[in-house]
Amino acid sequence: MIVEKIAHLIASNRMPAKRIAAITFTNKAAKEMRERVAKRIRGDAADGLTICTFHALGLKFLQIEHAKAGLRRGFSIFDADDSTAQIKDLLPAGSKPDVIDAVKGLISRAKNAGLSPEEAMREARTPREIEAATVYDLYQQRLSSFNAVDFDDLIRLPVQLLEADEDMCLAWRERIGYLLVDECQDTNDAQYRLLKALAGPRGLFTCVGDDDQSIYAWRGANPDNLLQLGSDYPTLRIVKLEQNYRCSNRVLRAANTLIANNPHEHLKTLWSDQPDGERIRIWECRDAAHEAEKVAAEIQFIAASTCAPWSDFCLLFRGNFQSRALEKALQLQRVPYHLSGGTAFLDRGEVKDVLSWLRLLANPDDDAAFLRAVQAPKREVGAGTLAKLAELAAHAHMPMARAIENVGALKQLPPRAANALDSFATLVRQLRAKSAHATPAELVGEVAERSGLLASVRAQCKDEASFQRRKANIDELAGWFEGARNAGPGELAAQLALLSHADKGEPGNQVRLMSLHAAKGLEFRYVFIVGMEDGTLPHEASLDEGRLDEERRLLYVGITRAKERLWLSYSKRAERWGEVLRLKPSRFLDELPATEIQRDGADPVADAENKKARADAGFAAIRALLDG
Repeated sequence: MIVEKIAHLIASNRMPAKRIAAITFTNKAAKEMRERVAKRIRGDAADGLTICTFHALGLKFLQIEHAKAGLRRGFSIFDADDSTAQIKDLLPAGSKPDVIDAVKGLISRAKNAGLSPEEAMREARTPREIEAATVYDLYQQRLSSFNAVDFDDLIRLPVQLLEADEDMCLAWRERIGYLLVDECQDTNDAQYRLLKALAGPRGLFTCVGDDDQSIYAWRGANPDNLLQLGSDYPTLRIVKLEQNYRCSNRVLRAANTLIANNPHEHLKTLWSDQPDGERIRIWECRDAAHEAEKVAAEIQFIAASTCAPWSDFCLLFRGNFQSRALEKALQLQRVPYHLSGGTAFLDRGEVKDVLSWLRLLANPDDDAAFLRAVQAPKREVGAGTLAKLAELAAHAHMPMARAIENVGALKQLPPRAANALDSFATLVRQLRAKSAHATPAELVGEVAERSGLLASVRAQCKDEASFQRRKANIDELAGWFEGARNAGPGELAAQLALLSHADKGEPGNQVRLMSLHAAKGLEFRYVFIVGMEDGTLPHEASLDEGRLDEERRLLYVGITRAKERLWLSYSKRAERWGEVLRLKPSRFLDELPATEIQRDGADPVADAENKKARADAGFAAIRALLDG
């Protein structure tokens, strides 16, 4: 839809491409949108068009307006690990991980709401919120001393500047004449305010969103932003896109009936020209192990009887803990699978450490890379020393990596730390000289060895097998650079650092296992949703707090991932902490239309036919095995 609107704007001469910006949430979505635009708009008509994520747009803004944001050119961006390390250092020594995560989450939530540290303190009510607001203020001071921002600042700071400076706002509205926003229901308050600031009172924008697929409130998304648009822009035209091109009509009727239990400002009814397909199956199982066995056996049967590839199947669950029984059952059936949500390759510690060294070798002005590299592996340089070094570097108007080359600066630091930093500077110079004639792949190995990273990894590992696994990650990183002889290590490292796990392509011919949150935007012929019990889906916390709407939207998203067939299953009991618990089927099952579902035991004839078909398939598999 957005691609067609872009084509219309350009073809009708309503807006030149260089003044159009299409904003989405992931690098992968932006890449796909650019590819579609390239196919739709030929020649140079789309030159200058901006298609990027919210954060990429914020970064572009700050690179242009860095001085007004209190930043120096070449500022650094802290990733999640960098931010966690600083917040941990600002909290009392010995703070537990859950406390660190809670404070970090509250700071992020404040930034996503567009709040400054002072505003966050005014709104703080609980002791934890007051503590987080205090740390937020100190954290921002430290970011400033490091000439750095974090990802949340990429939205918060532009909003702060645009709302405070009318001339700047007018200039940016001239630069971006028309905005298109994808997945608008997932915007947080700061992103919505950025949209409003750039669109201005004329409201030259198109937003695409589905209030029924707003499932990210836990990370700041505000589904009410879609409703707020109508209030802020009274002449807003609502166009309902109700035809679904993915699902069978039976699946859509079930989804429509379920989601009708949520309040709606704009009612819609999805429909499809696809056939009805088979009824939705609801399975009652003894426990999670029995449930997993049934799912694995059904997948094996369908794959064998229809020759469907494994990639046609998806297993969805509410929480990652539910994957264990499923993995075991699939392994016993020898069904290949891919579990989404594991640690992405580029997020592994040793990989990020090597990348920070490569970034620093390529760009001495990269303070974020310096801060990670100087502590990978650990040296006798603490956070306090680094904060002092950042102040000295800022006073001298130079990056931290250049400041440690200055004898005067080192003399103002503790002797042991100064010696460690001097040795570090010498090593960086040597490796930078090596990078002039080594291939990027060779440089990865050189950095891992000479920096002490490999030795540090070995010391951390309890056995040789775990060391070899982590060393293999570094070797794989070197493999990514093979053949890239014309690009510098800094350029390649920057490109890799911008990627997310989803950007590296989908798994091959494997059954997909993932959480319902991770499934948004995907589609599969056969979908199984397990754990349909009260306390799991809907989640126990939502039951306690009376927040069922988002849980219902989550199931709605899961149901509409199924193109042809859908299974919903629940367990009668579970064993937790040595106690057997009786479970209740999810209340959402009773909200599905009875005409579209088939429960176990409700149709004895159909159940008998299914049982016979599976028995025949099992015997056929045994005969084939014996014949072989």
